Amino acid sequence: MHILDTGARFSAVRFSPVFNPPRSRHFTVRANLPFPKHQAKYHRELEAAIDAVDRACRLCVDVKRSLFSSKDKILEKNDQTPVTIADFGVQALVSLELSKLFPSIPLVAEEDSLFLRENNLVSSVVSEVIAKASVGDDRLSDADVLEAIDRGGKDAYTFCNKPATYWVLDPIDGTRGFLKGDDALYVVGLALVVDNEIVLGVMGCPNWPGDSSDGTTGTLMLSHSGCGTWTKNLQVSGDWTRRFVDACGLVNKARFCIQDSQPWESLPLSGLFDTKIDSGDLHGNEIRLLPTCCGSLCKYLMIASGRASVFLLRARTERTIKSWDHAVGIICVHEAGGKVTDWEGVDINLEEDQSERRIIFPAGGVVVSNGSLHHQLLEMISSASPTI
Repeated sequence: MHILDTGARFSAVRFSPVFNPPRSRHFTVRANLPFPKHQAKYHRELEAAIDAVDRACRLCVDVKRSLFSSKDKILEKNDQTPVTIADFGVQALVSLELSKLFPSIPLVAEEDSLFLRENNLVSSVVSEVIAKASVGDDRLSDADVLEAIDRGGKDAYTFCNKPATYWVLDPIDGTRGFLKGDDALYVVGLALVVDNEIVLGVMGCPNWPGDSSDGTTGTLMLSHSGCGTWTKNLQVSGDWTRRFVDACGLVNKARFCIQDSQPWESLPLSGLFDTKIDSGDLHGNEIRLLPTCCGSLCKYLMIASGRASVFLLRARTERTIKSWDHAVGIICVHEAGGKVTDWEGVDINLEEDQSERRIIFPAGGVVVSNGSLHHQLLEMISSASPTI
């Protein structure tokens, strides 16, 4: 186990096309970054994160293309969560790309290599990583890839209960969607945390339905503290488009997202509103509930891009909430004008898990909104849940 020196500081269900993005609240620029580098303190880290996530998404697309032609590409971890070669490949690839430029910044991520070692699947991951890594003339060994995966594992670092700088990675958020044979959404998510502040984030969603008429899909979303939230097409080079949350100011007119594992009836607002999923008119106390997409980060992406207004997540005693399911989403929503808190209105603290930074403890759960609705939502939740 390595002890981190914290003294250092470093500059699925198919997505319905009926949810149209806002038309009047974005503009585009053409550049490697969507804003001048001098405006972004961590522009070098951001550029590295964009490249790493882009490579990771390409790995996912290639693995998914052959997913159902090779049974040994579909695995299942001990916690019964489906996982594929892509999960491990993405973690290794992102770890390798970031460590070349920022070797002193540790990585907090979902996987470790033990499962691969025990099931003799190392070579399958290595071949996928070699195909996408920027390693020059050097060929990656099995040991290189395994070490890169374990760099993000739970036993890699101890943070000494002090503020620190570190990456947070979700290799594939929405793995169940990834495993489907359709275009269900999944996200590769990467964020950089400095002294308990998320300073940048990049999300890649290969199946995100395109906003253009050319039929292309896939989006890359980035955020940097003070510089906004931006997207561009994942498949081709092109313009960056600045994104904002929607302008909905009434809860009963809002578009809601919920976790696929948590029915509306399990949430406190269910006592106030019924739900309607189709595109028909709302009646009485009905609110619009958008079709479920796998994983939490997809919901954050929907809020930050203005396709949804609210995402509600209830904390459950039998399951922990992982930092990588929320870190990159938080900054993308904040920089798009939205807000993220727990059910008591307190900002999400990524450093409550002081030694490992892997778990968060939001009271009651997580509320993600366009900001305009946040106070109303908190009051409704408080009234419906007197003891959170």
